[in-house]
Order: sequence, then structure tokens, then C-alpha cells
Amino acid sequence: MSTQHASLSDAKRLIIKVGSALLVDENTGKLRRAWLEALADDIAHLRERGVEVIVVSSGAIALGRRLLGLDHRTISLADKQAAAATGQISLSQVWQEALGRNGLTMAQVLVTLEDMEGRRRYLNARGTLNALLARGAVPLINENDTVATEEIRFGDNDRLGAKVAHMISADTLVLLSDIDGLYTADPRKNPDATLIPEVRELTPEIFDMAGVAPTMYSSGGMVTKLQAAEIAMKAGCRMFIARGTIYHPLKAQLDGAPNTVFLPSESPLAARRHWIATSLKATGAIIVDAGAAKAMAAGKNLLAAGITGVDGRFKHGDAVRVLDADGAEIARGITSYGAEETRLLMGHASGDIEATLGFTRGNAVIHSDDLVMLGS
Repeated sequence: MSTQHASLSDAKRLIIKVGSALLVDENTGKLRRAWLEALADDIAHLRERGVEVIVVSSGAIALGRRLLGLDHRTISLADKQAAAATGQISLSQVWQEALGRNGLTMAQVLVTLEDMEGRRRYLNARGTLNALLARGAVPLINENDTVATEEIRFGDNDRLGAKVAHMISADTLVLLSDIDGLYTADPRKNPDATLIPEVRELTPEIFDMAGVAPTMYSSGGMVTKLQAAEIAMKAGCRMFIARGTIYHPLKAQLDGAPNTVFLPSESPLAARRHWIATSLKATGAIIVDAGAAKAMAAGKNLLAAGITGVDGRFKHGDAVRVLDADGAEIARGITSYGAEETRLLMGHASGDIEATLGFTRGNAVIHSDDLVMLGS
């Protein structure tokens, strides 16, 4: 294991998960405003360094519960949803104020599990987040507790953060916690427990350190953090567990504060291409000329000008096979345009897309990030 503490110094697309316990004082139910403003200052510093930042924040239910006078010990699902509807307004407002102090624009995005599992909603959410980041905004994401039921809830924003990381190919996820990271045992019970600075593989022994065997139905504490790490690592995203109870927790990480970092075996882009090549079923095919095949092999987008034919029926966001003039499959990718749209576009210049279709989803029929050359 590494003897050096990993830091956020080389993050490019960063997701920060903030839990209710950090944001809201559990004794009074009031916002920890000074702590939030210090965190917002850290985010502004990262943005100045050119880091794209997304925040996954809990706290709507905790804030709304106090406003409605609900007892957290007996709160029902319906009351939780009512509290979320009340508290989400306050949560958005306090984040907007904290980030606005630093000249940053916040954008609220509410999601449910269905948005992540349904292909069309997934693509729409991904496109929205990428557009917000491209324009310098800081998306604030929370589970839509006002409509989510027990059957469709993420259950924990640790895992929500990891799913967002997978969706937008983030390179770094930080789970701010009340502890420095993963220990060999619970340090509150065992004074001999030691911090594990680096994890490269999630073995049964690692899950045992969380105190509960891994299960899809576990929730809360270190177990959900390890489940989040599993999702993130498969997406090529490294994940930190770091202490968030202190003021300026992200600055502390930049300065070398202790943590546990979970390191994937490949980059987000490589993981995404592996997912495209092995996990998505192709629903149609696009035939390209030699020039387009050569451009794709060099890492370029597939443009409409190089397309000579379309086979099958598919919608935008579907995986398709890319065939050369001899009918051999040379690549596989996620298309930005459906079959009929691609037929209308083939052979045209990219600048003709909007005039031809009346809209555009970008200049590429398949973006290079969504394209994998077979055998490469």
C-alpha cells in the first residue's frame, strides 16, 4: 500500500458527496451555515484551478422535518416525502447563496433510480449535466425524495454519487464523512485500528472491515461507501473517503490530509469504452467509407460525411455496430442520432445537420468518447 496520501490536486471532473449529518446539526435541525460557506470557498478554489465540480447533497428531509415539526424517530415514508418537498427549497437556496458568494452559478438536478436505469432518461440527464459543466455551472444533485418510493430509491447518496460518476465519466468522487477513511476495524471501538490509505481491489476482507458483510440491501455507514467504491472503480473513477466535519475539508485534502483512496485499474474513458464494447447490445449498424474508418482509428468522431449506409432500426443513444465497405465490424459506439435521422444525414457536412433535421445533438453521429475500435 502507498505511504503517501493521495490528494485532489490532479482531479479534472470531481463529484463531492455531502451528507445530512455534515450539513444539518442533528440536535437543532438547523443548517451549519459557516461550515457550508467554508466548503463553498473550497469549491470556488477548485473551479479556479479548472476543476469541473458536481455536488451530491443530502439535507432536504432533515431541513424540511424541522420546518414541519416532524419527529425523525417515527417519520413515515409519506412524511419523509412531505419533508423533502418542504426542505428541498431551503436546501437549494442555502447552496445557491453559499456558491453565489464566490460568483458561482448553481443548477439543481433532482433524480430517481428510474432516471439512471432508463436509457432515455439516463442520456437526457447526462446531456444536461455535461451542458451545465461546459457552461461553468455547479450542478447540485439530490435524489427526488418527493416522488421516490422504497422500491426505486437509491437508498443512500454515497451510491448516488457513484452512479453519477459513472454517468458523466468523472475521474474523482469524494465522500465527505465523519471519519478519515476506511480503518482495519471501527476506531471508535478498537484503539488499535489503523487507517488504510489505499485500496486497489475490493476483497471480502475489505468488506469485513466495514463490520457488515456486503449485500445489495445494506444501507448506511461504511458499507454503502464500499458499495459506492465498487460502482466508481468499475467506471474508472477513483474514490476518496475523507473527513468532512472540519472547516475547509477539500482544502485539507489538497494540503495532504489523511484519507482512503480507492483506485480503479483503468481510466474513466477506458472503462466507458469497455462498457460499450462488452455490455451494450447493438441494435443496428452504420456503414462507413475508408476515410471515416481511418479517422475513427485515429481517435476522431464519426461524422455524417463518412457514412454510406444505415442498417436496422435504432434510436439516439442506442449502441450500434460500425461496418466498413466490406461489411466487417470495425467499431461499436453509442449514436447521437436515430436510424432515420442518420439516413437523412449520411454524406452531408456536419454544418448541415440543423438545416436537415431542424435540430442538432452535436456535430458527431458518434462521438469519439462513445466509440470503441474493435481489436484496439
